[in-house]
Amino acid sequence: MRILLVAVLVAFLAACTAQPDDAPPVIVPKGPGEQAETMAPGDVGTDRWVAPNEADLTYVASMVVHHKQALEMSALAPERARNETVKGLASRIHDTQGPEIGAMEQWQRQYAQNAPAHGHNGSLPDVDHRSMPGMATDEQLAALKAAKGDDFDRLFLQMMIAHHEGALKMAVDLLSTGSDVRVEEMANDVVASQSDEIARMKAISVP
Repeated sequence: MRILLVAVLVAFLAACTAQPDDAPPVIVPKGPGEQAETMAPGDVGTDRWVAPNEADLTYVASMVVHHKQALEMSALAPERARNETVKGLASRIHDTQGPEIGAMEQWQRQYAQNAPAHGHNGSLPDVDHRSMPGMATDEQLAALKAAKGDDFDRLFLQMMIAHHEGALKMAVDLLSTGSDVRVEEMANDVVASQSDEIARMKAISVP
């Protein structure tokens, strides 16, 4: 009787873990110009894991820093801006880019966890914020923090438009050099959301 129960249990576990015969293959994106690879569903998450390339790692590390400066700038608007449209736009930027930072940092944690098991050291690149397009200087940030009313609105729009245009350049560059599908999705989100916000900011009239 005990042997029979063990046999039934083994068969049940095998049925639970087996992939159905008609399960569709999984498409694995490769580098630019390379043909995508297909793998069986059962291979996903095993030793077939494909590491992101250097462009992916650098983009995510850089964009986390870039987004954090946008949060710093937009957090000033509620107390210092006069134009209600500027306040609303700053709130939208804060509400959008905060979760985007969370998603990018989660991607970094998952990379760090997966990489050592597949022969990579899992280290993340150091980035120099001064080399990123659109980043405000310390002097510009100090001027923004000192401004109020119409002066703040004008300076905020000028700086944030430049900041967004820099983010667009980073995202477009990644789309032609990266290989990780999740990073590509994040870059596409940046292109869509920040292109729209640039158009909105350019349409705002400040006395």
